[in-house]
Amino acid sequence: MDVTLREVRDDDLSVFWAQMNEPEGIKMAAFTAEAPSDRAAFDAHWARNSQDPAVTLRTVVGGSGEIVGHAAVFGPSEEREVTYWIGREYWGRGAATAALRELLGAVPERPLHARAAADNGGSIRVLEKCGFVVTGRERGFANARGEEIDEVVLTLAG
Repeated sequence: MDVTLREVRDDDLSVFWAQMNEPEGIKMAAFTAEAPSDRAAFDAHWARNSQDPAVTLRTVVGGSGEIVGHAAVFGPSEEREVTYWIGREYWGRGAATAALRELLGAVPERPLHARAAADNGGSIRVLEKCGFVVTGRERGFANARGEEIDEVVLTLAG
């Protein structure tokens, strides 16, 4: 799937909100906000991150102009991490891989890190296709599942 990245616009947030409240997406992401359905917390999170010069936020746009999801790089320089969320209707079409490749081209700093629930094979495959390698495993509390689960840690070196 062909995608492009652009700056996030205020009117993108309603699409992100809907995508990030889709039950299957929440389950797959696992490590979500404590209360993903809290719109005030969602808006505050986006407002805070959009004002932070250390955070690179991008809207993922499909070939017909539709909002496919979002992608970002965040964190202190020694621990920069990528994250992305693709709307469920675009899963399995290459959108996540294309979006992450675009993001990595726009953010040249390395190393970059990523994390995924160990059972989220789709996201792990996307990261590996983009050059990330598994560098560790941890356990963490997954708000979306209400329990501690296994997590894969990946790194994209220089």
